[in-house]
This record gives sequence, C-alpha cells and structure tokens, in this order.
Amino acid sequence: MAGFRFPGFGPSAPRPAAFGADPSGERMARIRRSPHFRDGVFQNPGGATRTRPAGSAVEFARIYFDRESRLRRAPRSPVPVHATTLADLARPPATGLRLTWTGHSGVLAEIDGRRVLFDPVWGERCSPFPFAGPKRLHPVPVPLAALGPVDVVVISHDHYDHLDMPTIKALAGTDTLFAVPLGVGAHLERWGVPADRLRELDWHESTRVGGLTLTATPARHFCGRGLRNTQHTLWASWVVAGEEHRVYHSGDTGYFDGFRDIGAAHGPFDATMIQLGAYAEFWPDIHMTPEEGVRAHLDLQQGRPGGVLVPIHWATFNLAPHAWAEPAEWTKDAAEEAGQAVAFPRPGEPFEPAGTLPVEAWWRAVSGPIAHPWRCPRIAEGVAGTHREDLGLAGGR
Repeated sequence: MAGFRFPGFGPSAPRPAAFGADPSGERMARIRRSPHFRDGVFQNPGGATRTRPAGSAVEFARIYFDRESRLRRAPRSPVPVHATTLADLARPPATGLRLTWTGHSGVLAEIDGRRVLFDPVWGERCSPFPFAGPKRLHPVPVPLAALGPVDVVVISHDHYDHLDMPTIKALAGTDTLFAVPLGVGAHLERWGVPADRLRELDWHESTRVGGLTLTATPARHFCGRGLRNTQHTLWASWVVAGEEHRVYHSGDTGYFDGFRDIGAAHGPFDATMIQLGAYAEFWPDIHMTPEEGVRAHLDLQQGRPGGVLVPIHWATFNLAPHAWAEPAEWTKDAAEEAGQAVAFPRPGEPFEPAGTLPVEAWWRAVSGPIAHPWRCPRIAEGVAGTHREDLGLAGGR
C-alpha cells in the first residue's frame, strides 16, 4: 500500500470545498491575540480536555458496529415530523418568544420581533462527502426557503453536524447576518458569505442585531473539518437577549463549572437549548449526558428550576452507541426528578415557552425498547448529587 492515495487527495489536489478554509491574515492575527489561544491552539475552560475517544478503540468499534447496537440507534418506523408551514411561522408569537426545533441542534428562535436561526443543517449527511457519513434519520420538517426571513444565523462551531456547507451557501444568497465564533468566518467566506455580513466573536464578546444582543460564551469542546485539524477555530455557546426575553444555546459541550458563571452574568433564561445526545463514556469531556444537561440548565438558572429546557442534538443523526430515543427518556426522568419543565417538540413543531408545552413522549411510538441504566441504585441520589463517575452510561457520543 506504500504510495497509495485516495483519488483527489494527493499533495497537489485542491482542498475540498466542504473542508472550508483555514484562518489567515488579520483573522489569524486576531486569533493569536485571543486570551483563549495558547501554544498554537484554542484552549478549553477547566484545563485539559480529551477530544478523542478514550479507552480501547477495539472495544468502541465492537460496540459501535455490532448489528444489534446499530438497530437500537435508529427509529423502527418513520419519525413523526411536524409539517411546519409558512403560515405557522407568519403570525407573530403571542408571548413574544417562539421556538421551532428543526432537528439535531437546529432551532429557529423568534424573539422580541427578531428571528434567530441556530446551527441550521438541511443537508442529507453531516459529512464532507455526499456519499458517506451519518445520514438523516428523518426528513427536514420545512424547506429552508419556507422559514421566511431570518435576521441572524448563529453557528456554535465548525463540525459538520452544526455547520453545513449546502445550507450556508443557500443562506448566503439572502441578506441575513451570521454570528460565528472566532475563526469560523473563514469557512463562510469561502462559501460565498460577504465579510460585511459576518459578526465573528471571541468568548464574552457581544454584537447587536436589531434589538437583540448576541454574546458568545464558553463551551468545552473542540473544532475541525479537514484531514488536518489545526484547532484554529473557536467553539462557543450563545446567549441571545432581547428587550423582554433571553435564550441560551449550548452548542456542543461537556459539563463544566462555567455554566454557573454564564447564568450569573446573563441569566436566568426563558429557555435553554441544551446538547444532551451523542454522549459516551468514550468522550465524557466534550458532550453531556442528559443528567448533565439538566444540571447545566439548573446552573444557568442560578441553581434552581426555571424557564424551559429544550433538548437538542438528538434524534436526527446516528452519532453514538446509545439507543436512538435514550436521550429523551433519560432527560424526562432527570427533569422530573429535578422539578424542571422540559419541552419535547416533534421536529418542526413550533411552541411558545410561556404557553402550552409539548410534553408527549412521541418517540415511544417509533422506538424499540429502551433500557434505563441511569435508574440503577448508584445514581438514585438525585440530579444535584450525581457525579459523572457514578453514571451507568448506556453508550453514546
């Protein structure tokens, strides 16, 4: 095999467009000035963070590619997507805040007269290639064009399941603004987004869009799209505050003490959109379990139940060994134990956090049987007293 190269990936081959672009020039100079950039890479809060699977690669492969495991990681029948229409979204929210989960981490937030679209992924696969990589487990609930005008698109980081080139290219043809973490603008510019429509922020920096203030806040994750991961683009969670309402989007993150700081500085929130799917004992530092997601929400609400938790980063792509519907079941249990309100919308189902919440366990009708290992006696002490090392993890990234 010496000297073999995949077609199109020789040393002189052009960089695939889906890989985006590396920061350079003044953008790279700004990255080097960031207090969060050290030793040539962006650093996570809380010290060393494992960004690659821990433990045995053989054991991970055995679990991930096991036939029975693969069957558990997908719904058994079609996901009941809500057929969102332009009419659903044309009337203003009665309470001033409406959320529409579009699948995975995508959410349309209509807040105080403005429209914010988080992590939109309309592509069929979260991959640089149209023929390989995790494929959607349900169709998009609404055509991108049917969403109507969007004031600002917010991106949490540059992984393929959050930053989708076809979606960004389609949005580049509108007049929307883009708020992105430091360095991510290089990808968007390569895909046709003009520099004057980019708001590129370091952690704790803010920008104004209409009557909204958008603030990039810390997260515990990593970045990279190409074969060579330079760690030169930042990852972030986001706070969006209007005159009357405020919401939080976690992006991808492991649990860390910084949620309390974000809550103290910017909370409490009317709604939080929290990553709590695709977790695993193989990468505990960079994704949260549902128990940790509920704990993060409580931290953001200054230590007590409040607002509405919206689970994201589940149901749409098969990214981890856990059962497809396990994140919803575990979240439901953990939130009930904590006395925390949770919304469980079907993909595409608009709802208002101050109104009637969608709480039906709709996934049960299309899921296989779900084990409940988190109910084991070791972690029955309650959400607040549970620690990561005590979790009976059921798999998942």
